[in-house]
Amino acid sequence: MHIPDGVLPTAVCVGGYATTGALTWYSLRKMGQKETPREGIPKASIFTAAFFVASWIHIPIPPTSVHLVLNGLLGVVLGYYAFPAILIGLFFQAVMFQHGGLTTLGVNATIMGVPALLAYYLFRVRKVFDKDSRSWTGFFGFLAGAGGLGVAALMSFVLLVTTIPAHLDVEAERLAVSVLTVAHVPLMMIEGVFTALVVLFLQRVQPELLED
Repeated sequence: MHIPDGVLPTAVCVGGYATTGALTWYSLRKMGQKETPREGIPKASIFTAAFFVASWIHIPIPPTSVHLVLNGLLGVVLGYYAFPAILIGLFFQAVMFQHGGLTTLGVNATIMGVPALLAYYLFRVRKVFDKDSRSWTGFFGFLAGAGGLGVAALMSFVLLVTTIPAHLDVEAERLAVSVLTVAHVPLMMIEGVFTALVVLFLQRVQPELLED
């Protein structure tokens, strides 16, 4: 999920920064429209830290290993704060641990941030049914958590297989990317269940954290 430096063409990296800039502006604009936008900062800080740490929890799924992403959870709980939170988390991961890269920061933020916003919109659909129902809250929490990772994995797959350098073994690289993408399917279920459990817990102890 974290695309390192040197993998993508320069034009794609520049496009990633352009997309991230636009989405950051959009998110900040939406945050500024709230009556008290600063009230969301402490919550965003906590979940940014959780996103930062989650990348170090590796789950072995032969023939590789994957790690928690939690972008769907951030989208559900933070709403428009999710994209800046993910961008900040990715920046510190790249600078402090070389997890990802600075040239690909914009691409990685787009890959993980767009699904987070989609997860936020998806979770809000529960209000059409019954926002106070634990069943619907858990169901849409699962969909948002699993979908957030699934969309991110799909975006990463499409980007990587369409930018394989011609001097490499294209078929071998495509197979490797496909295997890595499929390995994220079990993780989607894990993230879906984890997100559902978190939102159900928040609904019970502090439901205002799920309101927007």
